[in-house]
Amino acid sequence: MCRRLTGNDTDARDALQEGMIAVARGIRRYDGRAAFTTWAYRVTTNACLDELRRRSRRPLPGGATVAGFVAGGDGGADRDERRPPVDLRVDVESVVDRLDVDAALAQLPADFRAAVVLRDICDLDYAEIGRVLDLPAGTVKSRIARGRALLADRLGNPSAAPERPTNSP
Repeated sequence: MCRRLTGNDTDARDALQEGMIAVARGIRRYDGRAAFTTWAYRVTTNACLDELRRRSRRPLPGGATVAGFVAGGDGGADRDERRPPVDLRVDVESVVDRLDVDAALAQLPADFRAAVVLRDICDLDYAEIGRVLDLPAGTVKSRIARGRALLADRLGNPSAAPERPTNSP
């Protein structure tokens, strides 16, 4: 979730660390009205949004591109050597698709991105997303629909976006 909300590994790690620190510090304030996971998502989502605000105030290094920040990573340091070899053609296509989605997500406004990631990546229902983002369900549905439409446009798949009414006479 943090990776998809922030758009790069470094900011995701920072946001995750801040989120987990906030969970640990605020555990006494958890009142049980919502599921613990919903509360933890909310705290961590807020940490991601805080990280995005901090990032917007930082200058980008010269020559950096969105793709450079999105690709990030540790070069596969976590790879399990016992795994069987994979077909690299399929693996490369999968990585390219994922990078395309990451780059498109990075271009969405933070409020749409958060709603789409929580629904489509984290598989939360509308009520849970509403509790995480402190929004009514109607607003959550609207942000998801608009975020998905923008995402489809950014991915060059306008047919996947919901139809928009035209103002023809």
